[in-house]
Amino acid sequence: MINELIKHQGKVERIDNQKVYVRIEQKTSCSDCHAVAVCLASDKKEKIIEVIDASGSYGLQEDVFVSIRQSNGFFAVFIAYFIPLLLVVIAVVTGLFVSGDEVIGGFAGLMTLLPYYFILYLMRHKLKRKFIFTLSKIPDQNPY
Repeated sequence: MINELIKHQGKVERIDNQKVYVRIEQKTSCSDCHAVAVCLASDKKEKIIEVIDASGSYGLQEDVFVSIRQSNGFFAVFIAYFIPLLLVVIAVVTGLFVSGDEVIGGFAGLMTLLPYYFILYLMRHKLKRKFIFTLSKIPDQNPY
């Protein structure tokens, strides 16, 4: 299960040397609902994924799958959501305990995120090597 792939369908946006840039559209599960045009709960975002591919077998505007190992997805959620939440809770409780003031506790929680995200920014190249995306062609659905 851990080695299963998370796949998103996308379209090749541009190709630069050995880098293929693929536009994927992330949608919530309700985006396929008939009431999506009037519903505020629907959410869709476009992302550009950079994939290293030296094969040269992909063309512009080609529909492709972008894949990543599920374990990498769990790690991404861990560093993007779980660790910051834990840091904020610890900082709020500590700030509240030390000062006795809720405002200072809340401010301490928010200020904890600044160095954390700065460290992530500094480590972006190392993290980029950890999160390896792969491309695959979409099988032809037309039997003719």
